[in-house]
Amino acid sequence: MKILIIQTAFLGDVVLATALVEKLHTFYPEAQLDFLLRKGNEGLLKDHPLLRQVLIWNKQEGKYKSLMRLLSQIRAEKYDLVVNVQRFGATGFLTAFSGAKETVGFEKNPFSRLFTRRYVHDVKSGTHEVERNNMLIQSITNAIPAKPKLYPGQTDFAKVEQWKQEPFVCMAPTSVWFTKQYPQEQWVTLINSIDPKYKIYLLGSPADKQHCEEIMAQSTSTRVENLCGQLNLLQSAALMRDAVLNYVNDSGPMHLASALNAPTCAIYCSTVQRFGFGPLADFAEVVEREGPLYCRPCGLHGYKACPEGHFKCAREIRNEQLLAVLEKAAAVA
Repeated sequence: MKILIIQTAFLGDVVLATALVEKLHTFYPEAQLDFLLRKGNEGLLKDHPLLRQVLIWNKQEGKYKSLMRLLSQIRAEKYDLVVNVQRFGATGFLTAFSGAKETVGFEKNPFSRLFTRRYVHDVKSGTHEVERNNMLIQSITNAIPAKPKLYPGQTDFAKVEQWKQEPFVCMAPTSVWFTKQYPQEQWVTLINSIDPKYKIYLLGSPADKQHCEEIMAQSTSTRVENLCGQLNLLQSAALMRDAVLNYVNDSGPMHLASALNAPTCAIYCSTVQRFGFGPLADFAEVVEREGPLYCRPCGLHGYKACPEGHFKCAREIRNEQLLAVLEKAAAVA
């Protein structure tokens, strides 16, 4: 059996879709599994032991040119099943005209009427995204979703070993969306109040380096190191795995932690856990503003600025809430 899984959205969405890879391999260990994602996220699945190949949608080639090239490549594979986790038209087009014997996806996809089977995707249902994704393959597996999983290689673990020589905490302070991002000055307060027995590593992409440099400049701690841009995605995950705790926003690094079962403190500002994208590690705590706020949640993804101008959902999170999670994580480490 040949199966293609499609998820061309953000980093975190790809990580969550790896739960389907785990589940399908468990039920069909001889199946050939392929994964389609967008360029920039392919590092997540480098040398993945359960995948035959990773297809890459490079929009920079020209959206439609690359789409037609991909369609030709997909049709040539003669897949038995295409599982489309993405809900936008481009991937729906690829799915509908893939030539696969069976195609499944969510009804929100504009091409879903052409799929063999389609399912309702409801972020208000209270279910986790891995459960919603699992619906797509439930009829050929079972109703119990697998957990997402990534596979850093030996070289990835070797790369980060130098930073594991003493107890450490990781922090990923940035997010694509401003209203998902815990404020810079509050990261500074957190860093300054963490027991100096812990080394603190700031994680992110090269684009996040300046933001984290500013946090370090405002901090009085001498135990902080900015690793932004020094590690690829799998290396970051390999480091997070052995942290006493990982402080993250509701963003990609939270899902990296889930995929390595790394202890997680997820800071929720404008979004809420009931949307179904929460942390999945065995030790995972969500910290958010105590008590309801009339404007929260203001959206599924967040905004470039607080629509109300006050950003109380983030600013009214107390530092003591975050420190309490570290104390609890240290007790079970």
